[in-house]
Amino acid sequence: MIKIYLCIILCVVCLGLGVLAAYFIFAYVANRNKDGAYNKARKIVEEAHKEAEGIVEAAETKAKKTLNDADEKGQVLIKQLKEEAKKEINEQKIESEKELKERKIELANKENRLNQREQNIDRRDNVLLSKENALEEKQENLLKKQSEQEEYFKKQDEEIKQKYVTLEQRNQEIDKELSRVSQLTLEEARNEILKRVEDKMNQEVTSYMKQREDEAKEASEEMAKNILGLAIDKFSQEVISERTVSTVSLPTDEMKGRIIGREGRNIRTLEQMLGVDIIIDDTPEVITVSCFDPIRRETARLALEYLIKDGRIQPGRIEEVVEKAKNDVQKSVHEAGINAAFKLGLPRINKELLDYVGRLKYRTSYGQNVLDHSIQVAYLSGIMASELGLDVNLAKRAGLLHDIGKSVDFEMEGSHVEIGVRLAKKYGEDDVVINAIESHHGDVEAKYIISHLVSAADTLSAARPGARSETLENYIKRIEDLENICKSYDGVSTSYAMQSGREVRVLVVPEKLSDNDAYKLARDIKERIENEMTYPGQIKVSVVREVRATEIAK
Repeated sequence: MIKIYLCIILCVVCLGLGVLAAYFIFAYVANRNKDGAYNKARKIVEEAHKEAEGIVEAAETKAKKTLNDADEKGQVLIKQLKEEAKKEINEQKIESEKELKERKIELANKENRLNQREQNIDRRDNVLLSKENALEEKQENLLKKQSEQEEYFKKQDEEIKQKYVTLEQRNQEIDKELSRVSQLTLEEARNEILKRVEDKMNQEVTSYMKQREDEAKEASEEMAKNILGLAIDKFSQEVISERTVSTVSLPTDEMKGRIIGREGRNIRTLEQMLGVDIIIDDTPEVITVSCFDPIRRETARLALEYLIKDGRIQPGRIEEVVEKAKNDVQKSVHEAGINAAFKLGLPRINKELLDYVGRLKYRTSYGQNVLDHSIQVAYLSGIMASELGLDVNLAKRAGLLHDIGKSVDFEMEGSHVEIGVRLAKKYGEDDVVINAIESHHGDVEAKYIISHLVSAADTLSAARPGARSETLENYIKRIEDLENICKSYDGVSTSYAMQSGREVRVLVVPEKLSDNDAYKLARDIKERIENEMTYPGQIKVSVVREVRATEIAK
């Protein structure tokens, strides 16, 4: 458009210059030769006018041509822009359709999983309903049996009372007969008879008490078996096992080199920040994260998955991802603790203590998940407490917290029992809960009935088939290795592994070893066990040196 305006202005200027030039020429010629040159000047003016019109016409033609060229270019440009916009819209439409298709597939998979889960829940509900019916029938039979026993004991009491009345009558008759036959006074005869009757009654009462005591023992054993069977039937939990070593899948083997980094820079940064060992071997598309602390291991696994998904693996990015993984693990731990308390219906548990409960989600013992094991123990303790008329919530609380020390036994000194007692006292737990924690492995005497229930529930949960991955052969071998290490030292008489291998007692010959030697022997055994054996938790080594002086008086 600017070129067109310039051309028009140029034409106007040229036309004005031509007219002006013609005017001056005409004036000049008129002045010199007014008469003869007028026609000549007029001719020149007409020629100049024609020339100016030609210039104007050429300028207009050029301007029109320029305008047409500009219109054609504009149309071409608009057409190109339309084609590019249409192409971009088509690409976005294809991507949207692809994403929508993926979302539909994912939604369909979720619906299938939900349907399967609903079917499993319905199936489990049916099984639980049948078990509840069977348990109700068992309970009715038990109540019927108890009522029959009560009636039987009641009849026996009535018979004894009747015999006692009959015996009194006979005693009176005997008193009369003795007073008649013998020369004893009535008082002396009564005392003699009473003495005989008392001796006989003592024998009968003793026999009766022994019989009732035996019957009570049988009834209590039967009742205990029924309560344990009822607890096991009411609570059915799936077996859940986890491995202590985490693996991370890789999209390609090329990713191993990126994780290692230039001169091992990336993998050193990861191991230093996470506190784990990252094992990269010949296994295709897999790396292994090894660490005794389950929280660090889970944090490392999440951080590696985030880095692999993001693709940017460098020291600066590693710091951000590690911090994000730590926050995610802490959030997961907190939610796991809250969900466990909510599932058991336990109110008013300290939030910090719930975080320790949530840490058990990533802790395993012989392949058994400790959080699931603690929830199982809480359920079983609550069921048995309900049958005995005890505080159900207190029993569940003690069952949930009985292994709380295992959440930090990789970070704190002491066995998980000692750590658990310290944590329970720190957060103001009830004495029943504290006693249940410290007595569930027999380290301390159980002072409350709930403590016995927690110990029994702990045994039931751990002894279920498939609950723990350690086989009987491995367990026996570990116990034998522990005893053989102790027996290999001079002066040792014998050794006994106790509490499932958590304690070993070594008996020494007092003539061969002194008290100082016993202390040194305990330390040497401790160091050798730490170097040669693999075991969960801690092992207490007790060296016993006893001197007995015996004499016989003749």
